[in-house]
This record gives sequence, C-alpha cells and structure tokens, in this order.
Amino acid sequence: MANLEKAKIINLDKNETIEVLFNPKEYTLRKSTQWEPHKSPGLNSPEIEFTSGNNMTLAADLFFDTYEEKKDCRPHTDRLLKLALVEVTKHRPPLCQFQWGSFQFKGIVEEITLRFTMFLSDGKPCRATAAMAFKEYKTAQEQTEGPHGNQSPDHSKRRTLKQGETLSLIAGEEYGDPGEWRRIANANGIADPLNVKPGTLLTLPPLA
Repeated sequence: MANLEKAKIINLDKNETIEVLFNPKEYTLRKSTQWEPHKSPGLNSPEIEFTSGNNMTLAADLFFDTYEEKKDCRPHTDRLLKLALVEVTKHRPPLCQFQWGSFQFKGIVEEITLRFTMFLSDGKPCRATAAMAFKEYKTAQEQTEGPHGNQSPDHSKRRTLKQGETLSLIAGEEYGDPGEWRRIANANGIADPLNVKPGTLLTLPPLA
C-alpha cells in the first residue's frame, strides 16, 4: 500500500515548510455570511439584506509522538506556535498555508492550543496534540479576480449605503473599479454622488 502524502503547513513569509508527523483524522471548514435586518412598519419580521461574507475558517488537530525515539516533542510544536507570534520584520504573525494533497487553505493562525499528554522520565513531553484554527486570508484583488470574484457581476444587486460609504467605495468593492461609481449613479438617478444619504437603497447594475 502506498504511503499517504503528509499534510504540511507552509510559512509563506519565509517559505518554510512544517511537515506533520501524523496526518489529521479530519479537518473542518466553516463559512458564514452576514445579513443585516431592516425594520419596516407593518411587518411581522424585518427584511434582511446581505452585507458581506465572513472569512472561512479551518480547524484541525495535529498529533505528535516522539516516545519511540525518546525525544522531546516540543521542537515540533514550537514551530507551530511561532506561526501565531509576531514576526519583527512584518509586525504581524506570518501568512501560512495548510496543504494536504490537492487541498490548500491560505490564511493566518487564529488560535493554537497545545496539549501535552505523555512525558519521558526526565519530564520532557513526548506526546502532544495541537488544536489549530486558521482564518482565511485573501486580498481584495484576489477576491475580485478569483473564480468566485465579484468584478463582473452578471445580475443586478441591491445594497444599502452605510454611514461613511461613497459610490466610488461601493464601486471598488462590487466591480473592482472605483471609477464605476457613475454606473451606480445613473442606475439610481443620482445627480450628485457626494450628496447621497446613508440608508439609501441602491441598485447595482451588472457590468455589460
């Protein structure tokens, strides 16, 4: 029987690879979306409007056992722990990628819990479980240009203008081009794009 490919975590900032000792039994992906309620008189419940998607998360437990070698397992777990520590040159923890076969997840380590469960005669731990939680990381450009991007919507959308937002800001988020603000203004009969009140419900036409 062929050996299964080992899962690994890559520090993308330093191009360093951490190969796990044992593949996880499972991993969990979680994705949520955010909808805001808008109260309307006479309705039993408020209408809800989509505002944004939340970052996808990945959770996996990694197992380490160095008992047979009679060695300390912390050199392995310490490398994982560093993925949640601030790098001096970047002023933030590193970007990383969990990879197992064809599955890839780019993000940051949001949380890590190390549990040591077996020890050598000198007290050094030789068995541990690392419960890791990753949060997806994608730049605005990656999101707009990716296969699920929003640069070229093929249908109209509706969006409520929030305090501090402008038509150019919305155009940048929805079309990937702030200059498309005029398309939104024309579709909503807006003569002065700088004088649109928060709470205005906007129609966002598709890009032809």
